[in-house]
Amino acid sequence: MHYHKLEQFPKDFLWGASISAYQAEGAFDEDDKLLSIIDKYNHPKDVANFEVASDFYHHFKEDIQLLAEMGLKAFRFSIAWTRIMTFDESRVNKKGIAFYHQVIDECLKHGIEPIVTMYHFDLPYCLEEKGGWANRATIDQFLDYVQVLFQEYGDKVNYWLTINEQNTMILHPGAIGIPETGELPTKKELFQINHHVLLAQAKAFKLYHDLHLKGQIGPAINLTAMYQATAAPADAIAAHNWETLRGWSFLDTAVRGTYNYLFEKYLMDRKLYPTVNNGDFDILKAGKPDFIAINYYSTATIAASKNDGTDQSARAGDQQIMLGEEGVYRAAENPYVDKTPYGWVVDPIGLRLTLRKLYDRYGLPILITENGYGAPDTLEVNGSIHDPERINYLAQHIYAIQEAITDGVQVIGYLPWSAIDVVSTHQGFNKRYGFIYVDRTDSDLKELKRWKKDSFYWYQKVIQRNGLN
Repeated sequence: MHYHKLEQFPKDFLWGASISAYQAEGAFDEDDKLLSIIDKYNHPKDVANFEVASDFYHHFKEDIQLLAEMGLKAFRFSIAWTRIMTFDESRVNKKGIAFYHQVIDECLKHGIEPIVTMYHFDLPYCLEEKGGWANRATIDQFLDYVQVLFQEYGDKVNYWLTINEQNTMILHPGAIGIPETGELPTKKELFQINHHVLLAQAKAFKLYHDLHLKGQIGPAINLTAMYQATAAPADAIAAHNWETLRGWSFLDTAVRGTYNYLFEKYLMDRKLYPTVNNGDFDILKAGKPDFIAINYYSTATIAASKNDGTDQSARAGDQQIMLGEEGVYRAAENPYVDKTPYGWVVDPIGLRLTLRKLYDRYGLPILITENGYGAPDTLEVNGSIHDPERINYLAQHIYAIQEAITDGVQVIGYLPWSAIDVVSTHQGFNKRYGFIYVDRTDSDLKELKRWKKDSFYWYQKVIQRNGLN
């Protein structure tokens, strides 16, 4: 739909950017921090690990000062569970709690809204050794951690994200690394994990509202619209299959407290249905989100399964993530979209479509918590970093958001990935997303100096204008 005039972004629109603890902080064993599964899992050996990362732990004041200079209204970061809880008689790590007070206070000092993700893939390894999320007791451990966060930071933080990309954890478990044993959970185990994470999330929603805290809470999921490869009816069914199983099945439970009907049929048909205790669905219904956060990078194009052993293929540029499932769908190419140097689809119109579908379904405010362009940026001799492709990518997606707002979708903020360069889980520092360049390579830490990219100054002007020209 074309309009004579696009609506302006709301005056209180949350222009921001994002990072995660394990990809930015470093200091992996400092100040009594425990090891997480990220620290213990096997990752590609030829790229940077997460021990130092971008060293945000020691540079946070400098980094937040730069974010303030860029004009950010909001900064999304995750809190590392492993810095907060000790799992012994002392229960909490006061050094970790103090660190995040400093981060939050530094944001507030500069007028930046802190947006906190409570779980961004980094489960404490001591819990993993007891079964991790497959062990129902981890739900209570998570609620203990969440209660500490609400108690410590609840009067300072107005936006809370519970679980980052639960669907990635379940559908692509190798995406965040491989256990030392080399064995990933079975599909049956993964959907049991999924059920426990959904319960933990619902309990966190309910706890937050029971405490009558002043802000809002919601899930953060990787979401994208699906296109059918052709006008063939079988392709339409396949696209609906994967859009439901990949996205709606997770959000339906988070928002409505029930399992999606197609998801239930899929689980039962393949003997994957989890063990559900009496009262579980009462727990799921009792916890309600206030908004939905989404990480959007690209759309997917789907064809009907051939069900002949050829449906599965590796995602472009990422051999750890497999696409396609026998009897469900297979990935297809889309000639109408562009691609990044890493083979990721670039589809800003798809963001508008995703936002419309999401708002149609739930009618809740939407916060875009990730969206970005990964590329191997070059630091020039004079300290400049030219990233016109990133600027173009972000501009197109911001325009698509403005179109969605004009459509009537309630979008409350845009937090691209990433605020500063962080370690890409699979490509290390070869693949950069930040507005701010962190001067290090996979093998050489150098001085970890920060440099402003061209996109820094461009985004600064976007925020000043509250939108594009």
